[in-house]
Amino acid sequence: AVCSSGCVCPEGLFDDGRGGCVEEKDCPCIHNNQWYSSGEDLTVDCNTCTCQKGVWSCTENVCYGTCMIYGSGHYITFDGKFYDFDGSCEYVATQNFCGDKNSSGSFSIITENVPCGTTGVTCSKSIKVFLGNTELKLEDKDYKEVQRDIGDDVHYWNRTVGLYLVIEASNGVMLIWDKKTTVFIKLTPDYKGKLCGLCGNFDDKANNDFTTRDGLQETSALKFGNSWKHSSTCPDVTEEIEPCDLNPHRKSWAEKECSIILSDVFKICRSKVYPNPFYDACVHDACSCDTGGDCECFCSAVAAYAQECSKAQACVYWRTPDIC
Repeated sequence: AVCSSGCVCPEGLFDDGRGGCVEEKDCPCIHNNQWYSSGEDLTVDCNTCTCQKGVWSCTENVCYGTCMIYGSGHYITFDGKFYDFDGSCEYVATQNFCGDKNSSGSFSIITENVPCGTTGVTCSKSIKVFLGNTELKLEDKDYKEVQRDIGDDVHYWNRTVGLYLVIEASNGVMLIWDKKTTVFIKLTPDYKGKLCGLCGNFDDKANNDFTTRDGLQETSALKFGNSWKHSSTCPDVTEEIEPCDLNPHRKSWAEKECSIILSDVFKICRSKVYPNPFYDACVHDACSCDTGGDCECFCSAVAAYAQECSKAQACVYWRTPDIC
């Protein structure tokens, strides 16, 4: 145990677990196999934890939820469920119009997915955001606004941060777009449990995220994804695509490039963000992007992992003149 009194240390001092004896107020804390001294802070999502006498004491802010859609058909829901879905259509990413009779929804976000590469995988080409009586369309590295004649006024503002375009609205909806195939949807905690679509329901449980438009629990990503088509005229997706099986000549190149995620470059992040789903997604994308844009697909996949790392307070400087 951390900081035990016992027969190792003199009366009144505690074994700090690292071979030393300290006063109780100087007991260290442990997190992800790393030691922190008494008084040190750690940020977890939007909360700060302070090490006090060997025990973490944390603030209890309720944090924004984030859903991420990136590369060729990868989704991470608000509740942290990873899955892949390759459909060529417009889909409801998230909305708060969810079939409850008395709920008047205030927003809806639609992703238009199109084939990228010859294997049939799809990427998000454009995003439509309906905020009250405003529709925003994000595509071709830019966005435009269309006024609709229904709905309330919802104010929004936009800014550019590094590579990303950020749209923030007064109703607690925020969108971060890399102007290519990655979009982060961030929502305030007021929306917990009130959402539906490909991003799940934001109720802090990942196991019920595959709720279809009819409110049924599904186990298959295909049935779940198909139910959120924006237009019923698109065909259903019937099989999961394995691009490395269809492009076997690209597989070893993909594995070699993507191994950066498992390499020492990302060492400080690995204990905080499990890398394997991001590595698998990277290999999948590097195999499937066979109509040019090789590097863009690979770079977006690594950037998705790097982004999760920086959210977990592990900044990784992975871009070099040779890599992305």
